[in-house]
Amino acid sequence: MALLVHLTPEKNARRIRRAGIAVSGYRRGVFCLPVMPSYVLSHQWLRELRRGGQRLFVAVDFRIPDDETVLVGHYRDAGAEMTAAEAVSVIMRAEDARGYEIVVPRAIAPAELHRVRHVRQVTGWRYRPDAHGRQPCACPACLGRGEFKAADLRRRYPIDPPPLTKPQLLQQLRSADNDDDLIDALYGLAGRSRGDVADIAHLIAHPNPEVRNALAVALRTYRGAEARRLRTRLAADPDPEVREAAKQ
Repeated sequence: MALLVHLTPEKNARRIRRAGIAVSGYRRGVFCLPVMPSYVLSHQWLRELRRGGQRLFVAVDFRIPDDETVLVGHYRDAGAEMTAAEAVSVIMRAEDARGYEIVVPRAIAPAELHRVRHVRQVTGWRYRPDAHGRQPCACPACLGRGEFKAADLRRRYPIDPPPLTKPQLLQQLRSADNDDDLIDALYGLAGRSRGDVADIAHLIAHPNPEVRNALAVALRTYRGAEARRLRTRLAADPDPEVREAAKQ
């Protein structure tokens, strides 16, 4: 019989003792690992699971038949089907067992439980097995709201550089040596407050319709008779996308 360990919030312990472990997750199963000689590897998922907001976890040891079919693999993979005994062997023999998991595709009955026990709450890795020593990612997918030191990490590791100021965008417009820089500057100016339309009026006759399209978008934030005249000219542009942008 394969001895496996499942980690769950402590609040679930009473229900699990009474009714067993229910299936969960996108793979619809019970996620677990073998009980191994290494305490850290056996409970490696604990810190990552705590990122979900639950602060106290327990370990649930249970046994299933060696010949029962399960899924095993690294969390980045879909997992391979094999018997429970083979799955335990794969993880025990792995050069680096961090990030592995076993999925039992059914619920675990109360009679299959071995014990429910407390575990150290600082065991394992966070984010990914090799994250230690690397700059953390502060994007919403990797760093959820309310996580430990989340606000500090977002300040230290901003996702994107700060947007260019209006003077910086105008300088980019004047010094641009390719159409891509022109387009980027125009779209940047579209998000700023109104300015002097003379700064961008010379692009009305630019040969690239993508530049004229970006000009039409930027002109939406400009006011005055000259800005209206430029939008009227763009509304009669030969390119249909430029015409559409000018009319919005």
